[in-house]
Amino acid sequence: MLEMPPSWPARIRALAAGELVPVPPKPSATVVLLREGAAGPEAYLLRRRATMAFAGGMYAYPGGGVDPRDREVRPPWAGPSAAEWAGLLGVDEPTACAVLCAAVRETFEEAGVLLAGPDAGTLVEPRDWAAERGALERHEVSLAEFLTEQRLVLRSDLLAPWARWVTPEFEERRFDTWFFVAALPPGQVAADTVGEADRVAWLTPAAAVAGFEAGEFGMLPPTVTVLRELLPLGSAAAARGRAVAPVLGRAEVLGDRMTVRWSGYDELTIDGEFPA
Repeated sequence: MLEMPPSWPARIRALAAGELVPVPPKPSATVVLLREGAAGPEAYLLRRRATMAFAGGMYAYPGGGVDPRDREVRPPWAGPSAAEWAGLLGVDEPTACAVLCAAVRETFEEAGVLLAGPDAGTLVEPRDWAAERGALERHEVSLAEFLTEQRLVLRSDLLAPWARWVTPEFEERRFDTWFFVAALPPGQVAADTVGEADRVAWLTPAAAVAGFEAGEFGMLPPTVTVLRELLPLGSAAAARGRAVAPVLGRAEVLGDRMTVRWSGYDELTIDGEFPA
């Protein structure tokens, strides 16, 4: 069951009264890494440190914001083209390129998993990429520069589109986030320590959802919803992707009563009395 965050009621009232101008959402991407486990597919989850300004203490997937440089310079590429991805994601071609780059870069930076290879048919050989990951994280190089230097191509065929969630208009920090799924490439191992996380776990979607419902795992609505959608998945390789449309939570105010709904996701509804 979702609870109303303490900061929401006042901001919801301000938005309803026309006293709050919504912050433009920042484009971002996140990737649900999947591997085969004894009880079925397992998802890679990070628990963000409690000190993090956004979603502190929450479980999430590797992800982060779009680098504007990725709109301007396309990296070496293999798999479905940026134009094809633009159609799948419902955006223009430069945005599609930037979003795919963000997905690959953030998965590499945070999880140490590189969705790239020397060509369209092979994968990168496992090695210690700590220095290169650090340079990307510090924005010293772009993804295009890194891949070009290493003579690698971004393997867009290793990603499948899954969802797109936009942070509600009353939130202080807003993101327009594309969710992708990707099977862990053979031979690669995801990091067991991450700078922005105090715990890393591989969990079946069923175990993760059960932990959320028991109050053991904190998760934002998109995170737990994606896990619920992955419950029927029989194998990591079966995550083929699907059409995506933006999901945006909206609030209604009637006196002291507030209701926040996400269209098509009734299980996420927050409803209650919140006196001013």
